[in-house]
Amino acid sequence: MASSAASSVRPPRPKKEPQTLVIPKNAAEEQKLKLERLMKNPDKAVPIPEKVSEWAPRPPPEFVRDVMGSSAGAGSGEFHVYRHLRRREYQRQDYMDAMAEKQKLDAEFQKRLERNKIAAEEQTAKRRKKRQKLKEKKLLAKKMKLEQKKQKEGSSQSQEQLSSSSEEASGTEEEEEAAAAEPSFIMGR
Repeated sequence: MASSAASSVRPPRPKKEPQTLVIPKNAAEEQKLKLERLMKNPDKAVPIPEKVSEWAPRPPPEFVRDVMGSSAGAGSGEFHVYRHLRRREYQRQDYMDAMAEKQKLDAEFQKRLERNKIAAEEQTAKRRKKRQKLKEKKLLAKKMKLEQKKQKEGSSQSQEQLSSSSEEASGTEEEEEAAAAEPSFIMGR
């Protein structure tokens, strides 16, 4: 008997540390609290809700069994049946109108996106062309400066070259003939 009583006694549960009550003041704090709660137990699966499908009315019946007649003497209960059928049909028509409007707005939005994309590409091409022109102008200006610099240096060196060119003229003709005989990979030689 003592053994059965001892087996039914459970060990005391470990006490959980008391949680402090934190009231979020804004959406960011609320998000932070949710993340902290999720990260306390990273092994636990996180429920991700699926996208709620949009409401759609029940399609109209293919075969109507209780057709309402136009004869007089319909019972008082028939009015409620008629009322529900009429309400359902109006809902269906409203839904179809709303879907048509939504599709129209989506199509307009896609057209506007395409127009904006084309306009942005045209603007980019225009700016790219302008940048290329500026780049070419800068390169041309650099070349002009280099040529002017060479001309200035060349005028001072031209006097020195005139005196030395007469001495080298006889040797350069022989070198050109030898270079013409050798095969060269440089175009124009």
